[in-house]
Amino acid sequence: MNTCECKKMKMRNDEEKKAFINRLSRIEGQIRGIKGMIEQNAYCTDILVQVSAVTAALNSFNKELLAEHIKTCVSDDIRAGKDETVDELVATLQKLMR
Repeated sequence: MNTCECKKMKMRNDEEKKAFINRLSRIEGQIRGIKGMIEQNAYCTDILVQVSAVTAALNSFNKELLAEHIKTCVSDDIRAGKDETVDELVATLQKLMR
């Protein structure tokens, strides 16, 4: 299993972890489905529609994770006087909007 070389960590409760993992598992299944479509020579537009669905699912996941990040990590850091967290958030948003 790959490990993250992250400089910070976020402890999540079991319910939050389960919800995020379930969403990612569904997306993973969609990706496997697209791979299967390629292997079965499915029509291009059918594949494109499925890719669009995966993109929407990933965007939805990102929105949920970002909202949780702002509600917890960012808010906690600001309350603790760690104003550099705002700069980090801005940099993250810029990366997401490319």
